[in-house]
Amino acid sequence: MIDQQKLYSIWVYLQAEPLFWLTLTIGSYLTADYIYKKSNLFPLLNPVAISIFIISMILLSFNIQYERYFEGAKFIHFLLGPATVALAIPIYKKWDLIILNSKAIFISLFIGSFLAISTTYGLSIYFELPKELILSLIPRSVTTPIAMGISELIGGIPSLTAIITLITGVIGASLGTFVFDFMKLKKMEARGFSMGLTSHGIGIARAMSKDKNAGVFAAVGMGLSGLITSIIVPLFIKFIF
Repeated sequence: MIDQQKLYSIWVYLQAEPLFWLTLTIGSYLTADYIYKKSNLFPLLNPVAISIFIISMILLSFNIQYERYFEGAKFIHFLLGPATVALAIPIYKKWDLIILNSKAIFISLFIGSFLAISTTYGLSIYFELPKELILSLIPRSVTTPIAMGISELIGGIPSLTAIITLITGVIGASLGTFVFDFMKLKKMEARGFSMGLTSHGIGIARAMSKDKNAGVFAAVGMGLSGLITSIIVPLFIKFIF
């Protein structure tokens, strides 16, 4: 029989090591991805959502502070930058197709971005949320680094914005397919752009798993929505407050 004290000592040692949390993050995602593929890519079993759930349960069960976990996870966080920049390659390869659909892209961009901001604000007012929370919610539909920057600029809580943005991405990537099927939207470029516009990086991953063109247009949607939202939100806030 294994000595429980020894097991506890090993656990204490491992949880203090950044490599352990890096391994846990990768292992959780691989497990989630396996479940996702076994389900034939069922949207509600999004691997990002499942891996977040696994890690969250472990942190809560053992009362581990997020800061300690992030000491290991920050290595993956660092790779988000190069991964985002690398999206320029498939965009460049599909540049002619993007230009061909440029009119639809910009119309959808302005309407989608404005609706995301105004709907969030309208619901926040309806539920009588405090001003600081409203300001943290409004940038939720763009990629996390930009959303946090906007939130800080307008007086929100960047850390809260990051969590809300992540939840938005997971929900959008999980339920988007059902919405597209309900609307009988067949064109993969339109599906991808909508996913990137509302669900940022997680939406891109979901779109890429379904179709390469959808993934490219999702990347375009994420980039342009971040740009236009960073312009619209400060003006919107200045007008309403």
